[in-house]
Amino acid sequence: MRIDKLHTIDSTNSYLKRISKEEDAQEDIVVWALEQTAGRGQMGTTWSAESGKNLTFSVFRKVKRITISEQFYALMAASLAVKDVLSKLLIKNVRVKWPNDILTDNDKICGILIESVIKRGKLDAMILGVGLNVNQTEWKDTPRATSIKSRTGIHFELEEILSMLLKQFHHYVDLLLKGQFETIKNDYEQHLFKKDKPATFIASDGTQFVGIIKGVSETGKLILLQEDEVVNEYDLKEIQLLY
Repeated sequence: MRIDKLHTIDSTNSYLKRISKEEDAQEDIVVWALEQTAGRGQMGTTWSAESGKNLTFSVFRKVKRITISEQFYALMAASLAVKDVLSKLLIKNVRVKWPNDILTDNDKICGILIESVIKRGKLDAMILGVGLNVNQTEWKDTPRATSIKSRTGIHFELEEILSMLLKQFHHYVDLLLKGQFETIKNDYEQHLFKKDKPATFIASDGTQFVGIIKGVSETGKLILLQEDEVVNEYDLKEIQLLY
């Protein structure tokens, strides 16, 4: 695996998309930046992190054995890998806030962004972006943010955490390649934030409603039990969990 360590870049995901296309990359590539000037989150949001104190990196990997309809399993696998590493570091109450945020209690400690590379109508590769709060302890205009250091009081070497994450990612990639999708999905659902508890959501038209998270569909939609025992599925553009 090739690892490119950079001081400053706009976005590790954007950078990887450019170089993987220019180089027609066939091997795994990791791009790790100490600072991102335009870090990206889900749905066009930004990811802000203090320079040199957190892990911001992206991984390029060929995934020809996974179809477009199965790509959400990669996001579930990545979420579980981060959860596993945080648990090993003694972070308590780690949960996945659908679809791609990692929380400890009610505070966000990590965000994940996966982008697909489609060629000739088929899934050719995926770019996984991770923003993990490691040693930062203060934030401006970012409510409910936390870090590994904030939770443990321990200052960690970023490279050590990166190595742990990459090792765990490989474990889940092996599960994906073996077709163990149901195992991944069950584990992901077991760690969903607010699962089986009443929660308030806001729809795209601004209306609020209460639902109970029951799981996710194979394509990544959130399955909610609502009034009158009606079960509905929603994608990311349709609802937002309020907490």
